[in-house]
Order: sequence, then C-alpha cells, then structure tokens
Amino acid sequence: MTSCDALTDIAARNVDRPGGRRASWLFGLADAGAQSPPESHLRLRLVLAGMPRPVTQHPVRLPSGLVVHPDLAWPEHRVAVEYDGQWHAEADRLHVDRARLNGLVASGWLVLHVTSRRLHRDFPGVLREVRAALTARGWHR
Repeated sequence: MTSCDALTDIAARNVDRPGGRRASWLFGLADAGAQSPPESHLRLRLVLAGMPRPVTQHPVRLPSGLVVHPDLAWPEHRVAVEYDGQWHAEADRLHVDRARLNGLVASGWLVLHVTSRRLHRDFPGVLREVRAALTARGWHR
C-alpha cells in the first residue's frame, strides 16, 4: 500500500522523465478517502468532467449530534453525493440510509444519490444533476 504523499514524492522526483508530468497529474487525482472502487470511479469521472474536486468522507454533524460522512461532499456549497451500491438495497440498510439523508437535509445539505446503473448507463445525467446542484448552491465555473 502507498500514500498520496508517497505518490507525490515519486512524481516530483521523476517529473523530467518520460511520462513524469502525466504521472504527476494522475497521482494528483488520488484520494485515500474513498471507501469503494465505485466511489473512486464516480469521483474521478466528476473531476475529469470539470466539477470541482469533492472532499471524500467529509464529517457533518447532524442536529442529533451524530456525525456522518457523505461519500463525496462540497462543504462550501453543502452539496453531497452518495454512491448507493448493491448493499444499500437491503431493508435494514435502507432505514439507516434514510435517517442519514433526513439528517443531512435537516442540516441544510442537498444530497444526490448515484447508483451503479446510473454511473455506468447515465453518467451525463448524473453530471447534469451534480452541476445543477452545485450551481444552485453558488458554484461558478
């Protein structure tokens, strides 16, 4: 296993070698906060499509005092994106997820949900929704 700092160091030492600048750019996209490969896939596609880089697992204190960590967040705009993989369809998980959603909304967050199907079959629609949410909350390109 490696760290973002280690990758940055490797890239800095090799920036003048063939592929060094590209490696530096690619390593700069790394983020240790994702909790699953699909979350990373979603984050990278959003960033490569021109969205500002989100914070992974940003802590949000709910009115109840509970702290939750949305998968992707733009704290300055209070926009979050949750990746809902297969296990989110389980009945017990659904209740926990909806309580989290209600808490985030009560705290003034706009929360979007992305499923595997949408990530792979309708990414342009996902991108439009994220862009619209961020724009509605004050983001300017």
